[in-house]
Amino acid sequence: MAKSSEALHHLAEMAGLEPRYWDIWGNLHEAGDATKRTILAAMGIDAEDDQAVADSIHAFEERPWLRPLPPVLVVRLGETATITMSLAAGSVRQDVTLELKTEQGDHHRLVFRPVDLPVGGSRTVRGERIERRQLQLPWTLPTGYHEVFLTEIDWKPMRLIVVPHQCFLPKAFARGKRLWGIAAHVYSLRSANDWGIGDFGSLRTLVDSAASLGAAAIGVNPLHALFPHDPERASPYSPSSRLFLNQIFLDVAGMPDLAASPAARKRVEERQGEIATLRALPRVDYTRVTALKHEICEDIFADFLRRTRLDRNGDPDDPGFRQFRDAEGAERLRRFAIYQALSEHFDGLPWQEWPDDYRDPCSSAVATFAKAQRERVAFFEYLQWQADLQLAAVQERAVRDGLAIGLYRDLAVGVDPGGADAWSDQDVVVGAVHVGAPPDPFNMMGQDWGLPPLNPRTLEEQAYEPFIAMVRANMRHAGALRIDHVMGLLHLYWIPAGAPAAEGVYVAYPFEDLLGILSLESERAGCMVIGEDLGTVPPGFRDRMAECNILSYRVLYFEKDDDRFKEPQSYPKLALACVTTHDLATLAGFWKGTDIGLRRDLALYPSPAIEQSEWSARISDRRALVTAVTEAGLLPADAQSALSDGIMAPALIAAVHGYLALSPALLMMVQIDDITLEEEQLNLPGTVDERPNWRRRLSAPVEELGLTPTMRLLRDMLKQRHQEGLRTQTTR
Repeated sequence: MAKSSEALHHLAEMAGLEPRYWDIWGNLHEAGDATKRTILAAMGIDAEDDQAVADSIHAFEERPWLRPLPPVLVVRLGETATITMSLAAGSVRQDVTLELKTEQGDHHRLVFRPVDLPVGGSRTVRGERIERRQLQLPWTLPTGYHEVFLTEIDWKPMRLIVVPHQCFLPKAFARGKRLWGIAAHVYSLRSANDWGIGDFGSLRTLVDSAASLGAAAIGVNPLHALFPHDPERASPYSPSSRLFLNQIFLDVAGMPDLAASPAARKRVEERQGEIATLRALPRVDYTRVTALKHEICEDIFADFLRRTRLDRNGDPDDPGFRQFRDAEGAERLRRFAIYQALSEHFDGLPWQEWPDDYRDPCSSAVATFAKAQRERVAFFEYLQWQADLQLAAVQERAVRDGLAIGLYRDLAVGVDPGGADAWSDQDVVVGAVHVGAPPDPFNMMGQDWGLPPLNPRTLEEQAYEPFIAMVRANMRHAGALRIDHVMGLLHLYWIPAGAPAAEGVYVAYPFEDLLGILSLESERAGCMVIGEDLGTVPPGFRDRMAECNILSYRVLYFEKDDDRFKEPQSYPKLALACVTTHDLATLAGFWKGTDIGLRRDLALYPSPAIEQSEWSARISDRRALVTAVTEAGLLPADAQSALSDGIMAPALIAAVHGYLALSPALLMMVQIDDITLEEEQLNLPGTVDERPNWRRRLSAPVEELGLTPTMRLLRDMLKQRHQEGLRTQTTR
């Protein structure tokens, strides 16, 4: 290896790039120099040539010596916090006062001489000798976000985060219970009063239905804000912002302020025909639904403003509105609302295509625009407030109805590069690369998800505030949170924009710090955590998840030993078990081969031989599935005789879920699509415009969920099998 390559390799490792990885087949992949330079540049590290590499290495080595305190320190509850300080050697014999302010408001003060502390090294930096001194704090601190100051030194405080060792788990699990829930995508819900899309009102109705069936949780797709001014961009996994809600889920008819707006009520009456038409469609018409809701919400907001006194900044001076803004972080909410107003002004274009002056959220042009469009900015803040109120009401209803978990939310792995978060946090969101996955048996070419990652260096510099805000926002009004691609806490696969997915490189993240913060926010919110750990999982990762009470995500389709489905007893206890997901075939579609036929029709198979191989594997899987549930005594003989190649009988759907219910997994989720016998999956990975992903609605309304043949069989099966499974666990 040439000397220049050695230096580049060293710089890459310093920045957290993992220079090699083993793929799922056991092959070693080495990152090339060009990839390293591109990734480093995206992180803000100059590696263009040998001199730049040398300068960047020098800057990396010097940085920790130039700051008296690091930006952040994360310690586990009960552990001693040791602070490493970098101080001028000539000052270490002078008294230093350390002050610590806890989040709870307590103050601690310690006077010491650094010379009396252990030395952690020394270095001459810019002509001055610097010593590292290590101070063990003598206090027992509670969990929380605390601040540490050195009184005599003019430097910003260090954030000291004390975290629990584990995430929250509901008390029902400690009592030996295993729970089940219903997983749904909100937009797909059909209800008696929807406006062509499932909304928070439909979700509230689903909660009532689920409570009557004995469910403990309602799992929903990511509720992240999308693009109201480009409404056909409908993927919940490529959002504009992970901090705020999708305003299209507002139940406009259920907004209290509608009753106080004569103009809005009149418009609703005039649009009843259109509402009925949209409600009857088999797929969501995002453009028409968005326009309808937006127009009526504008009338509601106009009357809200007329009734509400304005503060000195010209914002609505409503107590509830002020409280919401404070809870969400007024600056983050305002910046998001400004983005929404600018996006509307520039016809939904990505912010990279706006005039230069508007691409920087801190520019004077943006400030002038926000001031001139104060009411429009307040309108988008108002929509977030109303959406938050409705989501809170759903979770309150779930708790009141006895659901042990209630809402189970989903956190996408990233955001769209042209959206609000990428515009608002350009120091954190890395725009020149995408997140994805290396090649595996399901995606032989690898995957490029088109989502920019967060910069781990900047996260640490900002004391993890962007990560904290994101986790907190998504645990709000929820009893569980699923983290998509949870391996991203440890490392993410970065792909240079425009490069093949196979040419990516893993970039490390401060795993233990992020895990600790996740545990702290989980405990505070009373929100359990599920980690979606499908794909290439690093050795030991699942063990660490289990130590932290993070449930693994186990999908029946993938849980196989050769040509047999794994026995239920082989599933781990700290797991969520499910049959399928939104990216995979529904049970009815799996049985019929609808997904294979769809890929054939869209010419997604490289050759007829590969398609035929899929069909052969599917026939084998169908047989294996029937064998598994039959051997478990879950499929009566009369039900077996009713099975055919083209129809997934309700009895078999119930039996398959009964099979999962025999596992020790703490939580089992049933896809609502399987309850209503949907054949078409919601999303076909690898397609965008080729088919209508994220649009298909349920064939039955949620009010009638308990009346479906599948649900009647499933309810009895789950009740019986969970009881038997619990007895099995007790006697083993």
